[in-house]
Amino acid sequence: MKLATQDKPFFPESFFEKFTLVKSMGFDGFEIDGRELLNRFDEVKKAMADADLPVVTVCGGYRGWIGDFDEEKRKLCIKDIAEILNRLSLLSGKGIVVPAAWGMFSKRLPPMVPPRSEEEDRKVLLESLDRLNRVAESTGTLIYLEPLNRYEDHMLNRLGDAVSIIREGKFSYVKVTADFYHMNIEEPRIDESLREAKDLIGHIHLADSHRYEPGTGHLDFIPGFKALTEMGYDGYLTFECRVIGNPPEEAYKQSVRYIGECLEKAKK
Repeated sequence: MKLATQDKPFFPESFFEKFTLVKSMGFDGFEIDGRELLNRFDEVKKAMADADLPVVTVCGGYRGWIGDFDEEKRKLCIKDIAEILNRLSLLSGKGIVVPAAWGMFSKRLPPMVPPRSEEEDRKVLLESLDRLNRVAESTGTLIYLEPLNRYEDHMLNRLGDAVSIIREGKFSYVKVTADFYHMNIEEPRIDESLREAKDLIGHIHLADSHRYEPGTGHLDFIPGFKALTEMGYDGYLTFECRVIGNPPEEAYKQSVRYIGECLEKAKK
């Protein structure tokens, strides 16, 4: 397993300097915002080569959601993701992280009753993923479908929810993003849920129990890492978190060391 990170406010603005810092911290790859691929592609490509650090995945940077209530926004989302995947394929990247939606509706917050039925939600997601599955196939990339916790999305909350829709649609180019922060809220046992979804786990996001850098909360990563090791997962563990420690750069380095220690313990 390899480590990657998303961008952070304390990283340099220049992609070469950003990638150089990321590599020095112990990361093996970078998860980029899709807008950067659309707006700064040449700079990103050159920085990758000069710093010898790959851009492996994309998260965000598109308009709307694949499960958007607004049909025009949903179409824009699919269009944007297609353009981002085309750019990513030119960098030999792996795929893009895509939730059903984020912050659009929660059944746990008022008004608690969404404007669309569960059957209609599922129909919309299947249609969106069918179109994106074809884009991913043509670009040699993947869609990493991410379940979010119940307060951030009402459609896909557990790994099993994502697995179910992928299997129903028979999507060969859609895999699951398993996020330890969301799983900490939604899965009874993170390790067991990972094992149940093992054939479709394509990507991992890391954050501790409070959404800050791993090692600063109460989440036990070792059982989940042990399950991933037994499954033969050899992809990226990508830090998707805020940083609470000070100074942030040193705190982030400490978190990388902490995750390394957890991975070693998971092998025993």
